[in-house]
Amino acid sequence: MKKILGVVAIIAIAIFYTGVFYVTEIEEAIVVRMGQPVRKPIMKAGLNFKIPFIEKVDKFDKRLLEYDAEPKEIITKDKKNIVIDNYARFKISNPLLFLQTVHDEAGAQVRLDDIIYSELRQNIGRYTLTEILSSKREDIMRTVTKNSDEKAREFGIVIVDVRIKRADLPQQNELNVYKRMQTERAQQAKKYRAEGKEQALQIESKADQEKTTILAEAYRKAEEIKGEGDAKALQIYADAYNKDPDFYKFTRSLDAYKKIFSQKNKNRIIISTDSDLFNLFGGVK
Repeated sequence: MKKILGVVAIIAIAIFYTGVFYVTEIEEAIVVRMGQPVRKPIMKAGLNFKIPFIEKVDKFDKRLLEYDAEPKEIITKDKKNIVIDNYARFKISNPLLFLQTVHDEAGAQVRLDDIIYSELRQNIGRYTLTEILSSKREDIMRTVTKNSDEKAREFGIVIVDVRIKRADLPQQNELNVYKRMQTERAQQAKKYRAEGKEQALQIESKADQEKTTILAEAYRKAEEIKGEGDAKALQIYADAYNKDPDFYKFTRSLDAYKKIFSQKNKNRIIISTDSDLFNLFGGVK
């Protein structure tokens, strides 16, 4: 009898544990029987019950979920191929509708892939490659997010944001683009070097002109100062001569002797002793 009671107790405990489930703060739950929901979605956290072995529980994450797509190739308005790597953030807004249409997150990922790629292809095809990579990117993503969200709501999904992680050229086109960029940069560099050389020549020419002007002005001033000095020297010599002509003549002769008989003067001079140059030696015996 005790063994029977023990077995019954074990079965009762097993039935109790299989009939009890807990929903956390980050979850929503739906009780299904034979694949069909039997009650309203459980939105609040807490302990709940179901019929053991007959009913099962599907739980869904209430948090913000992420969809990360595989990179895909899209054609732009100017017929350029571009590889778009995008992602999206979404939430399960209606768990019952979500269960009935896509069943689980894997099914949602497949559905979102179709919706978002279709919107990206349609909107990116309206713009050129340059516009997509610069000025129109934000406008494109706002439009894609809005349109994708409207289509996803019929599956119990709210799309919060769609973004492009990376936009690349196909591998076969990258080399041609890089070569064209190199050619354009080389032409631009050549233009800059030519402009720089022209400016350098202009600067050098201007500098030479200013140099010539400065040197000419300096020479003019030097000649003026030299002329003024010579005039003053002549004036001093004239004043000295007028005061004592004999003494002046005497000192000038001494200066001449000093230069003639200097050791630096290696020239030989032969002159008569009765010349004016030797007048001062007239009294020498």
